[in-house]
Amino acid sequence: MSVKIRLKRMGSKKRPFYRIVVADSRSPRDGRFIETVGTYNPLTQPELVTLKEEKILTWLQNGAQPSDTVRNILSKHGIMKKFHETRFAKK
Repeated sequence: MSVKIRLKRMGSKKRPFYRIVVADSRSPRDGRFIETVGTYNPLTQPELVTLKEEKILTWLQNGAQPSDTVRNILSKHGIMKKFHETRFAKK
C-alpha cells in the first residue's frame, strides 16, 4: 500500500479550504483517508496553515510520500528540514 500525504478539498464553490490528510494513493482525492494531520486555507492573507508536526514526521519516517503542494507547505514550515536531519544524522 502506497501512502501519500496530500490535500483534501473542503469548503464551498469558489471558497476552497483544504485538509492535509494521509491517504492510500489509490483512494480518490476527497474520499477515504487514514488520518488528518493539518489544514490549509489559501484565502486568508497570509495563508493560514496548521500542522500536527509529530504526526507528520512519524508518517514521513514510515514511508509516506508528500504531494508536491504539501511538500512545499512542509518545507516552508521547516518540517522537511527536520525530517532530513533526523534521517541523515550521523550516528
